[in-house]
Amino acid sequence: MRIRTDDEVYRVDAVWLGPPKATFPWRARYVAWLVGIPVFLLVLTAERWAGWSFGFFSTAWAFVATIVITRLITAKISHERPLGAVAAMAAKELNTPRERTTGTGGAASASRVRVRASRPLPKHRRRRQYQHHGYGGGAGAQGTPRARRSRPAARAGR
Repeated sequence: MRIRTDDEVYRVDAVWLGPPKATFPWRARYVAWLVGIPVFLLVLTAERWAGWSFGFFSTAWAFVATIVITRLITAKISHERPLGAVAAMAAKELNTPRERTTGTGGAASASRVRVRASRPLPKHRRRRQYQHHGYGGGAGAQGTPRARRSRPAARAGR
């Protein structure tokens, strides 16, 4: 027993053959027209930016370039992958972050390194030193820690 799929239904392309009683000599899907017309305008704009003057041959080359670009784009479009999905995929591909191949920064220099005569103590040793070995002297003697501020009366009970 053979099971038939519905693939034939989807293989039929929506094709516009041209105006009635004056059909085009080629078959073009609707999506090809939808893609081709903006591509043609973009190619013409690129030609003007490049400095080519508007004429028969420049327009003919724009038409040839449009056909090639449109065929490349519509080769990716089918009933399973519509134009919107292809456009979204292209946008994601172009905006995806890339791996950086060049390093950042320049040559290292020691010109900004501060050098002190005495070696600083680690933070945990400094705290212990203040607690266990009170630096003698009176109030304000160098090396003594500052007194903590007292808490406000409202928060003291917490």
